[in-house]
Amino acid sequence: MNPRAGKLIAAGALVAGTVAVLPGPASAAEPGPSTRPVAPLTWTDCGTKTYPTLQCATLRVPLNHDDPAGRKISLALTRVAHTAATYQGPLLVNPGGPGGSGLGLAGYVAASLPAKVAAQYDVIGFDPRGVGKSEPALDCLPGYFDPVRPDSVPHGAKGEKVNLQRARTFAKACGDKYADLLPYIDTISTARDMDAVRRALGVPRINYLGYSYGTYLGSVYARLYPERVRRLVLDSVVDPRGVWYDDNIGQNYAFDARHKAFMAWVARNDATYRLGTDPDAVEAAWYRMRDEALARPVGGKVGAGELEDTFLPGGYYNGYWPELAAAFSAYAVDHDSAPLLKAYEAHGAADAATDNGYSVYTSVQCRDARWPARWSVWRKDAWDVYAKARFYTWNNTWYNAPCAFWPVPSLTPPDVTNDQLPPTLFLEATNDAATPFEGAVALHRMVRRSSLVVEQGGGNHGVTLAGNTCMDQYLIAYLTTGEVPRGAEGAEADAVCETLPDPVPKPVKTPAPAKQGAAGAESSPAGASQTGSPSAESSPAGPSQAGSSQAAPGATLHGLLGHER
Repeated sequence: MNPRAGKLIAAGALVAGTVAVLPGPASAAEPGPSTRPVAPLTWTDCGTKTYPTLQCATLRVPLNHDDPAGRKISLALTRVAHTAATYQGPLLVNPGGPGGSGLGLAGYVAASLPAKVAAQYDVIGFDPRGVGKSEPALDCLPGYFDPVRPDSVPHGAKGEKVNLQRARTFAKACGDKYADLLPYIDTISTARDMDAVRRALGVPRINYLGYSYGTYLGSVYARLYPERVRRLVLDSVVDPRGVWYDDNIGQNYAFDARHKAFMAWVARNDATYRLGTDPDAVEAAWYRMRDEALARPVGGKVGAGELEDTFLPGGYYNGYWPELAAAFSAYAVDHDSAPLLKAYEAHGAADAATDNGYSVYTSVQCRDARWPARWSVWRKDAWDVYAKARFYTWNNTWYNAPCAFWPVPSLTPPDVTNDQLPPTLFLEATNDAATPFEGAVALHRMVRRSSLVVEQGGGNHGVTLAGNTCMDQYLIAYLTTGEVPRGAEGAEADAVCETLPDPVPKPVKTPAPAKQGAAGAESSPAGASQTGSPSAESSPAGPSQAGSSQAAPGATLHGLLGHER
């Protein structure tokens, strides 16, 4: 995610150069791109078994909003229509990413809110430009994440060269395939799409609920069109000061802390997982498992990078911890790799949607903001951070590395400071890794009349409609009446909720007879001793409620969120 967000940008048109210029408010006398008529949407039934009242529509928008008569692209939308006599307008929802599909989120939000509240809104989901069922959908290099990838930690010049070449190849493939699209795959263009949706809905103002990257999208929309915002909810808030390079560095530290929290939870549940009671020793066993996966990929497909991908979702949502811990234990203690392979397929394996999401992710983040021009800067920063936070740093660095070679010039992020909005609601967990807490506090200070509600001690990403009734009550009250809590003058937060309890351990199914681990029968996977307690020494290397037969609310939500990497 680039150096600190830039200076206030003057009003004007968005140009395909190196600076993002915010369009000024449209006047009644001179209709601009944001006031020109848009054909009303035609909704058709597309209900599913889970969301039977879901409807679908398609909206044509300009590829370049400053050339409204030019090339058009299509946005796919979904709706759960209001049914109450009291109508509060459309509630647009976005799951983040960038690159996350929002079509399913409309049904989830409508079903998760109290019926009397949801009935007052048209809940609108959409696939942003380039995503999913919107056309054209990007897929720069199919199979880019197919296993087994090179080690994410580049020990030596050769390892770095291999990963650099992968990143260059991806960036070149995007440029070769989508040279005409890439200048317009960015957050400001998507925010202007949202206003086209508003016009197609025929309303003067919208309500908005955005998660993760969707909070940044909402902030940019509110900066562009403050008079068109009725209610604004931002859940798990991106730090706008670090878009995007610095924000990614912050993630590296935060995900390492979350991984350590997971290791500590495994240690507290040694009776179930048999990996020892010392969190440091459990973590050492995890890194030995990584070393073995690097030397001999589990099942021929889970190497070191794939193992990191498998366990990364545990940093987003601790409901995955029981399943991941059971897979870890089965491999390390019982020499059984089957649960680990199953966990990889559930949480780490890439598919066509992954390819599409990553193509949009890179296109938006590389275009939105400047990245270091010299690879030596990336290298130094990554090794400096890795020395303190090794779990995620290099994996995340390579995930973003195509931005070092992106074929389209970068824009300058807009200043999202805002004093023109009605009361707005921000929600954040103090230990969120994907969007660390400091970002929510910063945006809270930048947006006048905003209210910040905090889940104290929580580490999950996405804290409303995920099982915490205290957090939900603030969301529900705001959507019902527009009221927000107000804390003491100068306080960091306006209201505080307790976090949910840690998940319940999931018993490990011991194989009979014991199966061979990835390292082979001659070695004990992850260095487990005969008693199942790992050695204290390590070899340094470089979102369904798991454990429950029924999916918890958070499990469903975290399956829908488009997580930044």
